[in-house]
Amino acid sequence: MGKLKIGIIGGSGLEDPNLLDDYKEKEVDTPFGKPSSKLITGKLFGIDVVIISRHGKKHEIPPTQVNNKANIFALKYEGCKYILATTAVGSLREEIKRGDFVILDQFIDFTKRRDVTFYDKFEFGAIHTPMANPFSEKLRKKLIEACSEFNFSHHKTGTVITIEGSRFSTRAESYMFRQWGADVINMSIAPEAILANEAEVEYATIAMTTDYDCWKNDEEPVSWEMVKEIMKDNVEKVKKILLRVVESFSREEEIRKLKENIRTIPDFPKPGIMFRDITTLLKDKENVKKLIDLFYDRYKEMEIDAIAGIESRGFALAGMLAGRLGTGLVLIRKPGKLPAETISEVYNLEYGVDSVEIHKDSISPGQKILLIDDLIATGGTAGASCKLIEALKGEIVECCFVIELPDLKGKEKLARYPVFSLIKFEGE
Repeated sequence: MGKLKIGIIGGSGLEDPNLLDDYKEKEVDTPFGKPSSKLITGKLFGIDVVIISRHGKKHEIPPTQVNNKANIFALKYEGCKYILATTAVGSLREEIKRGDFVILDQFIDFTKRRDVTFYDKFEFGAIHTPMANPFSEKLRKKLIEACSEFNFSHHKTGTVITIEGSRFSTRAESYMFRQWGADVINMSIAPEAILANEAEVEYATIAMTTDYDCWKNDEEPVSWEMVKEIMKDNVEKVKKILLRVVESFSREEEIRKLKENIRTIPDFPKPGIMFRDITTLLKDKENVKKLIDLFYDRYKEMEIDAIAGIESRGFALAGMLAGRLGTGLVLIRKPGKLPAETISEVYNLEYGVDSVEIHKDSISPGQKILLIDDLIATGGTAGASCKLIEALKGEIVECCFVIELPDLKGKEKLARYPVFSLIKFEGE
């Protein structure tokens, strides 16, 4: 896998040199001229990031004059696999309010003067780029998750119509755009999205609603001063969303590296089984630290009284995480291993039955319990463990696993509870 690099168009305060590690400015040229600004390069959460200010550092470039071809080419040439764009939009819908974020999924290109293709000649045959779904679903999902996590008011889909500018719409145009099915309006996004798709770079936009264009008679028509005021109020929110998306890529890289350190043993404990062995991961102190760090980051803000570990690898994970979070530790064991009075729960195996036990005094009523184990396969052991916790009137915060085997549908057995897994082996 090549080195991951993410492009950002729009700025949104990320040009702050104190925010990026290894911050540099880079003057570049392209076959299509110079980009809108110098490239700002650096690292966020260990991920290489390249930023272009769409309208220049001082917002001196009008929308129609933005050199979109140079901007997209520069990011592609720098090795960016993904491009995240920020933009201000006007709302064409009552339900999309000022300050709301819209994660665009469609556009209508109503520009007339933009150069929106890299293929001015078909020198090597006709090239017609598919554009049915112009925004990256992977990036859109990450943007939606970030908005949800921060509880920012947002809309998971939206069609933007991009107009020429630099003037705003007439009222008649605004009414027409609503009839066409557009949800928001701006002067930037469609050309960028078209060119990014031609360049085969995944592209998505976080759109910030600043006004109601001019269709709404009980609202003041849009002005540049209005746009600037709303943008100023929301720039920190946009920054938080972008940072969280980049952080999610960093986390994916960390998880990918952890997965590479899990050993697979064919035909164990019986023919046809691919056993996923985490002992190769646990023996390395850096891997162990990263694994517990990832769990800690997920659970540090949650109210958890104790962590219940399932025999035997779950013990190690529960012990380390309980120490990090400062919680209690509960052991769930196979029959006959616990010395004091226990309760037990029987569950079905592929052939026969088994059971797990817990001390009767290990959980107090109302305690919030995180259940953890190394792997969820069919979900039998985890399901029985959940019943033990609930029998003692504990509240299950989440069921947490290092590895999930989705093909075996164990998560479905735990449908009553929140379930989280770091690493999935699906069809492998």
